[in-house]
Amino acid sequence: MTIRGESRAMPTNPEHVPVIIGVGQINDRPADPREGLDPVGLMAEALRRADADGGGGWLEDCQSLGIVGQIAWPQINPVAGKVAEALGIDPAHVEETTPHGDNPIRLLNEAANRIGAGEAVICAVTGGEALRTAGALAKMKAAEEAANSPEKAKPKEHDALRDASHRRKLGYAQSYGLVVPVDVYPLYENAFRAAQGQTLTEGQAESGAIWAGFSQVAARTEAAWIREPRQAEEIIEPTADNRPIAFPYTKLQVANSAVNQGAGFIVTSLAEARRRGVSEDRLVFVGAGASAFEPDSILARDSYTASAGMETSIRKAMELNAVPADDLDHVELYSCFPCVPKMARRTLGWPLEKPMTVFGGLTFGGGPIGNYMSHAVACMVEKLRGGGTGLLFANGGYATHSHTIVLSAQPIEGVGFPQDFDYNDAAEKARDDVPPLDKTYSGPATIETYTVHYKRDGSPRVGTVVARTPDGARTLAVVPPEDAATIALLTDGKVEPVGQKGRIVRAGHGEWDGMGVWNTA
Repeated sequence: MTIRGESRAMPTNPEHVPVIIGVGQINDRPADPREGLDPVGLMAEALRRADADGGGGWLEDCQSLGIVGQIAWPQINPVAGKVAEALGIDPAHVEETTPHGDNPIRLLNEAANRIGAGEAVICAVTGGEALRTAGALAKMKAAEEAANSPEKAKPKEHDALRDASHRRKLGYAQSYGLVVPVDVYPLYENAFRAAQGQTLTEGQAESGAIWAGFSQVAARTEAAWIREPRQAEEIIEPTADNRPIAFPYTKLQVANSAVNQGAGFIVTSLAEARRRGVSEDRLVFVGAGASAFEPDSILARDSYTASAGMETSIRKAMELNAVPADDLDHVELYSCFPCVPKMARRTLGWPLEKPMTVFGGLTFGGGPIGNYMSHAVACMVEKLRGGGTGLLFANGGYATHSHTIVLSAQPIEGVGFPQDFDYNDAAEKARDDVPPLDKTYSGPATIETYTVHYKRDGSPRVGTVVARTPDGARTLAVVPPEDAATIALLTDGKVEPVGQKGRIVRAGHGEWDGMGVWNTA
C-alpha cells in the first residue's frame, strides 16, 4: 500500500476510473409529523445535497439512479420513479433494491462497474426512511379514530408477531420465537461468545466497549441521530429506560429504526470529474468490492459461531485491494447488533480500541433499515478527503448478505472496473456441512445456542433453544417463562449454557401444545 500522499500510476483509462464526488445526508425532525418528509422527500433532498457537495450540475446529467428500497411508507412503493420525478431527471437506468443493509454498498459497486464499462458517466445512489414520522402519523390517526369510535380505543390483546398461534402460521422457526432480526442475532451472539471462550461478563464488556465507542463517534458527527455519548455500563445494564429486548441485548444494543433519515452519493469517472473542475483533494476513489452470503433459512446455517459469507467478503476485499488492516485509516463495521462487528473485527484483524465506525453505528448514528451504509459512505468520503484509505463492511438480512468495499483518497493500484464482486462460490467452499433439521425430535439434546425474548415490562416472554440431537441433527425447543430455573441458567452467567445437556419433551396442552420444550438435565 502506498504511503498517504504519494502519487501512483493510474490503473486504467481515467474515463473508466470511478470516483465519488458528492455526498449528502439529512435528518428530518418535524415538530408536527404532518409536516415531515416522506422517504421520497428524504431521498431527493439527500441527492440534492450530494449534488451541491460535488459543485452542482451533476443530477441533471445523471444516467443511472440506484434506490435502496424503503419500508416506512409501503403505500408509496415503488419509489424510484417518484424520486426521479422529484429531482426532475430521467436516467436511462433505474434500480430499486430490497431494503437490506448491504444494498447501498452493492449499488456503489454496480455504479463503479457501469462507469468502468462505459455504460454511464454519472451515477447516483440514495435511500431514506421515515419510520419516526410514519409512527407518529399512525398514532395521530388512531387517536382520531378512537375519538370518533371509543370501541377502537381498546388495546390489542396480542402483538401479532409475538402471539404464539400467529407465529405457528408463519413457520417452524417463527413458532419458536425466531421472527424478526432481534430474535435471531442473539443466537450468533451467544454461540460466538462461547466459541471465543468468553464469559458472559467478558462478552458483554466487549459489546459495551464497542457501543460506547460508537456513541462517541456519533456525538461528534453532525448527521448522527443521537449525539449523546454513553458509557459502556449504561449500554449493557438493563434498566427501566434500557429494557432487555432479547438476551443478552438491551435497547441500547440494537438498531434504532425510529428515525427520519436520508443519505445519497454521486459517482462519476475521474475524467468527468476533472472536466468539471472538481478539486483533486475532494475525489475519493472506489476500490474493489466483494460480496457473499449465507443460506436464507436461519436454520440452514452451518454454524452460529462464524459466517463464511462475512469472512469471505472481508478477506477477499482486502486481497483485491492489497490492503492489510494496518494500512486502513478508517473502517465501518456494520452494527445492527454487537455480534456483527465482533465477528467482523476479528476477521479483519481490527483491535478493540480503534474506532469501528465513521457515522456512529445503527443505535446512535441511526438505523434507517436498509440505508445505513449510505450514511457510512457519506461520512467515509468526508473523512478520506483529508487523505487515507477506508473499508466499509455491510450486512443484510439475518446475517445473510455481506458486501465489503474499499475507498481511498488515492487510486488503488491494480484495481479496475468492471469487476465481478460475487464471491459466494468461495464462501460455499469454506462453509461446513449444514446439520439436518429434525422438527419433531424428542429426547436428550445439547444446547447449540439460545436466547430469551422479553416483554416490554422486562419480564421473560419465552426462551428459545437451538439444540443438537445425539446424531447431530438440529432442532428447536422453547423454555416457558414460568420455568424460572432454566431462564436463570440461560441468563445469569453462572455457567455457560452453550454445551449444556438436557432433554426435549413434547408439550401436551396449552400454548406450547405439540412443541418441543427444553428440560435442563
